[in-house]
Amino acid sequence: MSVSTTQKLDIEKVTTDILATIDREREREIISRRYGLFDRKETLEQIGELLGITRERVRQLEKAVIAKLKAQSDSGELPHIKEVQENLIEEIHQAGKVVRISDLSKKLTEKNTKIDQSRVSFLAQLSPKLAVIDENDHYHHSVGIADAHDVNAIKQHVEDIIGAIKKIGEPTTIDKIASKAEKSDARHTAALSKTSKQLASLNDLWGLIKWPMVNPKNIRDKIYVILHQNGKHMHFNEIADSIKDSDFKRKDVTTQAIHNELIKDKRFVLIGRGIYALKEWGYKKGTVADIIAEVLKVSGKPLHRDEIVQEVLKSRHVKETTILLNLQGKPQFKRVAKATYDLAEH
Repeated sequence: MSVSTTQKLDIEKVTTDILATIDREREREIISRRYGLFDRKETLEQIGELLGITRERVRQLEKAVIAKLKAQSDSGELPHIKEVQENLIEEIHQAGKVVRISDLSKKLTEKNTKIDQSRVSFLAQLSPKLAVIDENDHYHHSVGIADAHDVNAIKQHVEDIIGAIKKIGEPTTIDKIASKAEKSDARHTAALSKTSKQLASLNDLWGLIKWPMVNPKNIRDKIYVILHQNGKHMHFNEIADSIKDSDFKRKDVTTQAIHNELIKDKRFVLIGRGIYALKEWGYKKGTVADIIAEVLKVSGKPLHRDEIVQEVLKSRHVKETTILLNLQGKPQFKRVAKATYDLAEH
């Protein structure tokens, strides 16, 4: 069978032909169910109950069959395995020498179902030139080229990258992370990073999964990312549109929900009619009158209305007439000279 990267892999036929080399039906059943080759993956207990044997016996049989299949693969006796392995290696190399199983399956299969992914993983484990990382709390199910690094080496590289990101202390580009981690290949660094459940990326920035800028988990975090990227204040309607046009995983949120979160979160400051900015940019919460009072208090002396307007506009996106109406109509301000004002308490 010839396999080409220009065609999707007939993974079902490959898997079926390999399973057919297993002599006993019970052992074929164990492998297909344990690896989820035709349905969901099953536990040792579930398979044992179905076949009327103990979970330990299921484990022993699974281990023995896989060892035999790997030996046959090493000697080139398994059907299709040489061509399949070459195909897998080519795709993995293009991805950066290591890749998540889900991404590899997407390249090689038509629908990239869970069963497709299970089959790709099964074939990868039987390929002697590949190193498979099982999924756990820290890693996604992934596969790398064994000549480049074994499983332990992949994990060590990832730990180096995580350490570098922690030292940098904020989301940054993969080039900077590679440099900090002393990795010569930024593309390979990105591929390694994708295998880790502790890391995330968004808009070409990488960081720890707990950082909202690379992994916004709720509406408030997404608002923060949008404002931070924009670098200046935005109307809540603009924020809503930007979220809908973003690469966020979930972006089907209403404008009203966004407005509600803007009001609740202390990271955001209302600086005009429906216009919000980030508190970290130096903005403070408060009405226009509050800002005028702060300007006069900091000054420590009366100011001309034009000076007051100029200072207030630095932190509020409002019309000049709004500032003047507050200045002239609020009891906490008094006119002390022509077009000159001070705090009433002074």
